[in-house]
Amino acid sequence: MKTLVIVGFLILILWNLGAGLYYMLVDKGESKRTVNALTRRVALSIAMILVVIIAAKMGWIQFHGVNG
Repeated sequence: MKTLVIVGFLILILWNLGAGLYYMLVDKGESKRTVNALTRRVALSIAMILVVIIAAKMGWIQFHGVNG
């Protein structure tokens, strides 16, 4: 379940990044769709980081080293 949540966040982040690129190319600065898409991407990135930190503090996930 935790893997699906993180993968879902990553898919949404990539989707909004692609939407921002598309809107930037299509709108040519005439609308705020690019800014809105990139703002959502940043918000989702921050939310994902917070979810990972909270999950680690609650013991739901454990970090391990490179050799772990």
